[in-house]
Amino acid sequence: MFSALVNSFKIPDLKKRILITAALIAVYRVGCFIPTPGIDGVALAEFFNRMSKTQGGALFGIINMFSGGAMERLTIFALGIMPYISASIILQLLTAVVPALEKLAKEGKAGYEKINQYTRYATVGLALVQSFFIALWLENPARFEGLKIVLHPGWGFRILTVLTLTTGTIFIMWLGEQIQERGIGNGISLVITCGIISRIWPAMNQLWILMSPFSPARRQIQPFTLLIMAALLVGVVFSVIMITQGQRKIPVQYARRIVGRKIFGGQSTYIPLKVDTSGVIAIIFAQSIILFPATVASFIPNPAFQRWAQGLVRGHLLYTVVYALLIIFFCYFYTAIVFNPVDLSENMKKYGGFIPGIRPGAHTTQFLDFVMTRITLAGAVFIAFIAIFPDFLMAWLKVPYLIASFFGGTGILITVGVVLDTLKQIESHLIMHHYEGFIKSGRIRGRRQ
Repeated sequence: MFSALVNSFKIPDLKKRILITAALIAVYRVGCFIPTPGIDGVALAEFFNRMSKTQGGALFGIINMFSGGAMERLTIFALGIMPYISASIILQLLTAVVPALEKLAKEGKAGYEKINQYTRYATVGLALVQSFFIALWLENPARFEGLKIVLHPGWGFRILTVLTLTTGTIFIMWLGEQIQERGIGNGISLVITCGIISRIWPAMNQLWILMSPFSPARRQIQPFTLLIMAALLVGVVFSVIMITQGQRKIPVQYARRIVGRKIFGGQSTYIPLKVDTSGVIAIIFAQSIILFPATVASFIPNPAFQRWAQGLVRGHLLYTVVYALLIIFFCYFYTAIVFNPVDLSENMKKYGGFIPGIRPGAHTTQFLDFVMTRITLAGAVFIAFIAIFPDFLMAWLKVPYLIASFFGGTGILITVGVVLDTLKQIESHLIMHHYEGFIKSGRIRGRRQ
C-alpha cells in the first residue's frame, strides 16, 4: 500500500489532482476557524456547553460533526454542507414522485445538470432560512438566562449573519465541485469526511485525559479497556467495509442476434445488487425524525411535552428501539425509491436479456423484487446495529459520546465509504499507467459500483 502511495506522485496528472485536493481541503479547514462577526466567543462556548447537556443537544452535535466543529465556534462555515445534503436528498426523493423531474433524470448529462442547478437553488434557500433562525436563536437563548452571545443584536446582526453563513455554505459547495472536477474523489463527500476526521484530535485528547493518572478522571479508562476498544474499532471498520462492498450478483444472459453479417449479443454479465443501497441516508432520515421532539422540547417550556420527549433522548431504551426501527424502515423506503425492478426487467427484455431459469417480464420483476427485499433486510439490520453501537459502548465502557462516535453511527459509514471511493479512483489512475494498485489480488470497489 505504501508503494502505491509513492507511485501516485510519479504520475504527473494524478500528483496534480492530489495536490489540488489537499490545497482545497486546507482552505476549507482554515475557514472553519474564521469567526462570524458580532459574536462573543466565551459566551458562545458556554452556551454550547450548556446546550450539550439538554434534550436538544444531540441535534446540534450532529450538525457540529458535519461542519467539522465550525458550528460550536459559529465560524463562517457554521452551516457546513448540511443545506446542500438536505437539498440533494429532497431533489432525489422528488425525482421519484414528480414526473417532470423523473423525465429530466432520464435525459442524461443535460438532465443531470438541470437537476444539479435546482439543487443549488434549493441549497441557497435552505441556507437563508437556517441562518436567519440561527441569528434569532443566538439573540434570544431563552433557556439560559444571563448569557449575552450577540454583542449588538438587531437587524444589522441578523442580515450580516444570514449573508455570512449562506455565503460560507455556497463557498463550501463550490470547493466540493472544484475537487470533483480538478481533484480526486467525490468533492462534497471529502469535505464532510475531513470535518469528521478533524474531531479525532479532540477525541484523542479526551481519551488521554480519561487514561492519565494525573487527571481528575483518575484512570477512568483502564489499559485493558483500551485494548477492547481497539479490537472493537478494527472489527467495526472491517464489517462496515464488507457491507459497503457487499453485492448480490444476478447473472444475466443476452440472446444472440444476427443483423446482416454481424452477430450481436450472446455475452453473459450480471446485475450487482447492493446489500446496503441506502448507505448513510437512512441514518440521516431517522436522526432527523427522532431528534425533532427533543429539540422542540428544549425550546418549549411545557412540562408535559418535555416529559414525553424525555423518552426519546439518547440513553433510553425507547430511543434505541424507535431509532433502530426507523433506520430499517428508511432503508427499505430509500431502496424502493432508487431501485425499480419493473424498469430493470423491461430494459432487459427490450435488449434480449434474461436471468437463467427466470422468464422475462413479470417473473423477472418478481424475482428481482424478492431478492432485493431479502438482501436489504440484512443491510438494514446491520446499519441499525452500527447506528446504535456507540450508545451500547457508552453504557458498557463508560466513555463519552465524542469517543464512542468513532465506533459507529453516521461518521464511520461516511468515512469508510469516502475512503473506498477515493482509493478506487487513485487505483484506477495507477493501473492505467501500469502500476500496481493498493491490493495485489482483486480490485477496490466504490460504493456506487
